[in-house]
Amino acid sequence: MKNFFTSMLGALVALIIFTVGGSLLFIGFIGAIAAMNNKQKTETVEQGSYLVFDLDANITDSPPLVDLSMFTGGRSETLQLRVVTRALRMAAKDNRITGVLLKGALTPSGYGSGFAALREVRLALADFKASGKPVMAYLTFAQPKDYYLASVADDVVLDPYGMILLPGLASEPVFFAGAFEKYGIGVQVTRVGKYKSYVEPYVRKEMSPENREEVQKLLNDIWGSLVGDIAKSRGITPAAVQATVDAEGLIRPEAAKAGKLVDRIAYRDEIIDDLKAKTGRRGSKESFKQISLASYARASSDQTASAFSGLAMGGGNRIALVYAEGSIVDGDGQPGEIGGDKFSRELRSLRQDDSIKAIVLRVNSPGGSASASEVIQRELRLARKVKPVIVSMGSYAASGGYWISTYGDRIFAEPTTITGSIGVFGMQFDVKKLANDFGVTFDSVTTGKFAGSLTITRPKTDEELAVLQRMVDWIYEQFTAKVADSRHLKIEFVREIAQGRVWSGAEAQKLGLVDEIGGLDVAIKYAAEKAGLGTSYRLVEYPRKKELAEAISEYLQKVSPNSQAHANTGLVGQITERLQDELKVLQAFNDPQGVYARMPLELSIH
Repeated sequence: MKNFFTSMLGALVALIIFTVGGSLLFIGFIGAIAAMNNKQKTETVEQGSYLVFDLDANITDSPPLVDLSMFTGGRSETLQLRVVTRALRMAAKDNRITGVLLKGALTPSGYGSGFAALREVRLALADFKASGKPVMAYLTFAQPKDYYLASVADDVVLDPYGMILLPGLASEPVFFAGAFEKYGIGVQVTRVGKYKSYVEPYVRKEMSPENREEVQKLLNDIWGSLVGDIAKSRGITPAAVQATVDAEGLIRPEAAKAGKLVDRIAYRDEIIDDLKAKTGRRGSKESFKQISLASYARASSDQTASAFSGLAMGGGNRIALVYAEGSIVDGDGQPGEIGGDKFSRELRSLRQDDSIKAIVLRVNSPGGSASASEVIQRELRLARKVKPVIVSMGSYAASGGYWISTYGDRIFAEPTTITGSIGVFGMQFDVKKLANDFGVTFDSVTTGKFAGSLTITRPKTDEELAVLQRMVDWIYEQFTAKVADSRHLKIEFVREIAQGRVWSGAEAQKLGLVDEIGGLDVAIKYAAEKAGLGTSYRLVEYPRKKELAEAISEYLQKVSPNSQAHANTGLVGQITERLQDELKVLQAFNDPQGVYARMPLELSIH
């Protein structure tokens, strides 16, 4: 097998050399192969080691399509939520692991590292601490998400020249209406729901009163949940946390210690010396005994994981864990998107597979195409007729994300999940003025009153907008009716709480949109019970990882000299990245009817 693996890699190297050329690429690839071969060795865990949880990654719900840590010296730029929580719970029972050290700072990207996902990680850290083993956190410049995780530790240490950046939460949408006016891009909107504010950045220059109201309520709910968790872990009151935040905002070491947000102030070398003593290497030139969380997770086989989780891995009983992460789009979609056609095909296959006894749908999506959402929901309704379908909401399950969730047998969410947003909109652009400014004009020949009504070369007439509004109204009626039917709520009540308004998971439970507060592990356990499996089942995840050849090709693109992987450093880079993200969202608007169930704004909370 080893010879086959080596031969295959050699062939891939040759192919890349012929296709791409260049000695530097060849040398770089050979280096990567060498690093990968080194990583093939079994990683051992020394007795008395600390598990090092380096936060310098993006924590996603779905697994990365391929593990590229072999090319990065063992470091993972993306960590899957379940891998993190499982590794922590395994380590709690592993007598070789003495404690956990958290360090570094999260690098959120896309829909990863949301507060709901971080709460699940935090609960796993709390379980580790409850086993009697210590959790230490070493902070330098901690953002709210970093500190939220670190605050659960027994020993929170801040660098003498570090800082806790905990001023509160903020959401700052970007508005393009002024630019569109300046350059002659017209926008016409059809929508239902006074809180359905996704279109506001394209037609306004500031937030509407309704949008400001709902975002303020949402931030208050999320912040209240975070402060409550922090206060409980730190043995102080929420009011005490808030007092320190309001007094300092950017909290320096002495103020953090005085406010009991940290236990002590120390340099990195002092922490290393402490950990040397705790792992039996006091005075040694070697560092303390340790293994990274990513390496520990890789070193643990499925059988080992089963032993620690209590699951029996044999037999034909399987639970499918299906990840719906990203924007919902028509067709097959691109990486990072939920393609309605592709996703529904996967669900259909799982429905028809008799070895799959239950489906757990993990949703981390702001929504998107209304028609694609319905294609997915249809398959989930059919699947529910033959096996349990349980929904676990991650950081986002809003609008189209709620559309595909609402018919679950049971819906789980975190208190900080952003959900609801039951509303619909349509958005039509025209470039007539922009084109005219450059001397470009348009003409047309039509065969009917509404022929060419979806053109971008002119504004829509009042009659055309009325047709589009009727379509939006009808889809909104369908959306609210589905929620009323699936959640056993009166339609009048659904219409009252809908209106495109977003809710926190805690509020959504009070309203009946969510059944229970709980994370992914709780949802999986419930699915097993609902299917009558007990602990005798195997969990299988979808989507599956990519083939190695495809992964190597993508990796080489990523590390090429033209790569923009680090373009987001500095002020200009951050602004450019924000605008690119907004444009990427516009590219996902491909619903054939031009109607969308999408969360209000690109709600970025920081």
